[in-house]
Amino acid sequence: MPKPTKGPRLGGGPAHERLMLANLAAALFTHKSIKTTETKAKRLQPVAERFVTFAKRGDLHARRRVLASIGDKTVVHELFTVIAPQVAEREGGYTRITKLGFRKGDNAPMVQIELVLEPVVAKPKSAKKAAAAAAAAAPAAEAPAEVVEAEETVEVVEAEATEAPAEEKAAE
Repeated sequence: MPKPTKGPRLGGGPAHERLMLANLAAALFTHKSIKTTETKAKRLQPVAERFVTFAKRGDLHARRRVLASIGDKTVVHELFTVIAPQVAEREGGYTRITKLGFRKGDNAPMVQIELVLEPVVAKPKSAKKAAAAAAAAAPAAEAPAEVVEAEETVEVVEAEATEAPAEEKAAE
């Protein structure tokens, strides 16, 4: 028995929904940005991100899996040769949804979904966090050495304490 999909339904049956998402993904990869309804964009986002992840893998099996869903060789070629190298450094979050307002005819919420193609800029660690991390690492390395020294000093003190009464008795 087929199980219904979670989330909003996109009209028609499951096959129509798959085709609609594949066509939306193809349009997104072709134009880099499309304007659609909010529910379609929210359903498209994980599908498009999965396709980009396949494209980043870049092997033949990944290419065939994307081609089986999208079906257009030119779109798949562009995804694997143009888009995947641009997002190679990014670890997820390949798409962005921006709200645009409401459609005039039926007041449906409209959004713009676009590929995030800007290069990733590594955030420098703040000076406080870097200093705290260095300070935490340094005492952790020195702590075992201090414990050994402390044990040795305890033994030396005990040895001196036992020798001192013997010396006093000898002096008397």
